[in-house]
Amino acid sequence: WCVPCLVSLDTLQELCRKEKLTCKSIGITKRNLNNYEVEYLCDYKVVKDMEYYLVKWKGWPDSTNTWEPLHNLKCPLLLQQFSNDKHNYLSQVNKGKAITPKDNNKTLKPAIADYIVKKAKQRIALQRWQDELNRRKNHKGMILVENTVDLEGPPSDFYYINEYKPAPGISLVNEATFGCSCTDCFFEKCCPAEAGVLLAYNKNQQIKIPPGTPIYECNSRCQCGPDCPNRIVQKGTQYSLCIFRTSNGRGWGVKTLVKIKRMSFVMEYVGEVITSEEAERRGQLYDNKGITYLFDLDYESDEFTVDAARYGNVSHFVNHSCDPNLQVFNVFIDNLDTRLPRIALFSTRTINAGEELTFDYQMKGYGDLSSDSVDHSPSKKRVRTVCKCGAVTCRGYLN
Repeated sequence: WCVPCLVSLDTLQELCRKEKLTCKSIGITKRNLNNYEVEYLCDYKVVKDMEYYLVKWKGWPDSTNTWEPLHNLKCPLLLQQFSNDKHNYLSQVNKGKAITPKDNNKTLKPAIADYIVKKAKQRIALQRWQDELNRRKNHKGMILVENTVDLEGPPSDFYYINEYKPAPGISLVNEATFGCSCTDCFFEKCCPAEAGVLLAYNKNQQIKIPPGTPIYECNSRCQCGPDCPNRIVQKGTQYSLCIFRTSNGRGWGVKTLVKIKRMSFVMEYVGEVITSEEAERRGQLYDNKGITYLFDLDYESDEFTVDAARYGNVSHFVNHSCDPNLQVFNVFIDNLDTRLPRIALFSTRTINAGEELTFDYQMKGYGDLSSDSVDHSPSKKRVRTVCKCGAVTCRGYLN
């Protein structure tokens, strides 16, 4: 799903079955060529007091859909989903009105059946996207996808990556020139001390330094092993997270599926590394669309920006809040170029399971609000994006 494909696997399977062809590479063999498995239910009717459902068969074209009596269907989950989708549609149509079930309906209205089919196709597409995200991620935590709000499917122009993707002409040196020789990095003079800063973590792997202080973790040249207490960000997200559709018009969001302790590492913000000049050009386009994915890497200079609009990880879907539960920190591991810090998001407080994750889009790694987020030049009027975070301290705009 992250790589454009001209023909989907389902389409190829349907063509094979239609033409009675076998193809092991896509799972169609002589043994299962004529197998029938219910993929989803499309419609409903009652004939002579007998209930029927229109079945879409997995791996078969729509032209082979058949009406099947209820007693032939051994798919309780799909039957329940069909009923739930029907109820949800009626709830949306009759907002604020009491819904009285009518068991004497012989057929479904076309609009209801159409919605149920779209919802079924969306559910399949989101499951495939979820599987693809989990194949591509390189960290421990799982990624789930959920949309109980509308019919929006996976984003069509988003590509999952695990680390910075440099734009043409930008070089990222990902090999440190020196490393520590500690036997216990928690007590000895380690990489942070060599950089003139304090060790960022306590014994519970929680961050103990104030915002604005850089994190220097042990790198590939260090003699310490993977269990070193100064290797936190590089291990990746440890928590299972869910990309979900928000119900208040903010598009996709991210929530945690497990409790996260305060001051814990949650995720990195990754994307395409571009020049500040290119970022200015893209920023104008994004402002006009009411979106913002640009993160200035201005720890010491203002040469580069991370753009997570097309390339990114789960952080691409994290929404803004003027009262966030995540804080930005600059991190240096193998690349010690201070123009190109890695961006890590740590929890500012305990975050309970099911709670949405947010960070302040104007908060930078040095701990202060970004002064360049509001342009005071009269010759350059940028479109302002209204903030929908709903926080008591909401500033009203994202930029």
